[in-house]
Amino acid sequence: MAYATTNPYTGEVVKTFPDATDAEITQAIENADSVFQSWKRTSFSSRAKIMQKAADLLRKNVIKYANLLTLEMGKITSEAKAEVELSAAILEYYANNAEKLLAPTNLPVAEPAEGEAVVVHEPLGVLLAVEPWNFPYYQVARIIAPQLSAGNTMLLKHAGIVPQCAAAFEALMLEAGLPKGAFKNLYAAHSQTEMIISHPRVRGVALTGSESAGAIVAAAAGKALKKSTLELGGADAFVVLADAEMEKTVNWAVFGRHWNGGQVCVSSKRMIIEDSVYDEFVELYTAGVAKLQAGDPLVPATTLAPLSSQSAADELKTKINEAIKLGATATEVGPKVPSQGAFVQPTILTNISEDNPARNWEFFGPVSMLFRAKDEKDAIKIANDSPFGLGGSVFTSNPEHGLEVAKQISTGMIFVNHPTMVKADLPFGGVRRSGFGRELIGLGIKEFVNHKLIDVVDIDAPFKGAVK
Repeated sequence: MAYATTNPYTGEVVKTFPDATDAEITQAIENADSVFQSWKRTSFSSRAKIMQKAADLLRKNVIKYANLLTLEMGKITSEAKAEVELSAAILEYYANNAEKLLAPTNLPVAEPAEGEAVVVHEPLGVLLAVEPWNFPYYQVARIIAPQLSAGNTMLLKHAGIVPQCAAAFEALMLEAGLPKGAFKNLYAAHSQTEMIISHPRVRGVALTGSESAGAIVAAAAGKALKKSTLELGGADAFVVLADAEMEKTVNWAVFGRHWNGGQVCVSSKRMIIEDSVYDEFVELYTAGVAKLQAGDPLVPATTLAPLSSQSAADELKTKINEAIKLGATATEVGPKVPSQGAFVQPTILTNISEDNPARNWEFFGPVSMLFRAKDEKDAIKIANDSPFGLGGSVFTSNPEHGLEVAKQISTGMIFVNHPTMVKADLPFGGVRRSGFGRELIGLGIKEFVNHKLIDVVDIDAPFKGAVK
């Protein structure tokens, strides 16, 4: 079975789920399109009540939803609760803001003969969301909250290791009052994704995932002439300038790299430190990482979760060994992680030369790459020397100067004195191999709408639209 709940701490296969048949998928598409015909005419206020009810239900039942996150992908309890709250905040954000974000825009015209021009934002129809396992609720919330609020309907193809989280979110939206069929979870096989995208009633696809998955989905969308957005990998730079407040900076570095077990697209994966403070940073950072406690994610004292699956752990260990063979130095940090569970020993990689391909890899887990920069200019150069461009951060005791440095780093998001953060009211997205398009706030809700011009012109107005 492609869809199965396997506890990453115990290794127990808890439950399996059959793949959806082609007939079931086709029926779901037809149902979603049928519901769309009425949902697109549903008032913003009615949609908002459903979004708010879903947010309220998440907060009311936070333990229930958080426990599923821990069961299926090993998230520690405190972080699981935080994800539930973040998902609720996103739903609530669009309950409060969708209508004004999609308000018609009156256009100024050069002369009265051009008429009264307005741009309206209309939903496209049925959309497919392809989502990953590392944030099973948040990833779903940040696409369905804006798109359902805009009047679109949604199909979900979630990751195979979080089937119960996927089903729980569908049940949540139904309990909140969403019409049946407006958001449908499908246990679709990878081979069925192109069939969904190419269906004439499907109008677009949003994917969060790996570069390889993004390439496949973007190609299928392009072939079918459908709109797509891609949120892909990242290797966020964590730039430490010489004047950074070192102790606080190191605390953020340890957190920024290791939250969610290091399995975050916007983890602080590349630490780039000015030469004059490099040795101090390495000493403090190594000590900070060593304090992490790996163990049962349900135990409050645990601060380092297992990876989402044994295969993910094995893949990461293989990449570490490959980096070493290519010339990098690997230093394992802290007490030995438990033998039970999909754990990887926290590892620091140094001496990663410019000709070492590993410097361009994304290590999805507790692996830190450290780079010594000659000076600030060199730090910026190293930060930009990446195929990715998702998030990043700059640490300095001079925030105004930090802003100027941040402007020189090519990413979709960058923060001064904080690792890349995710919030309901901040946009999310990157450049280059980190994908294209944006999610959240007004940018996200406008990705899958038709920006339609309506111009009311006096019938007696002279025609001046000819192109010579």
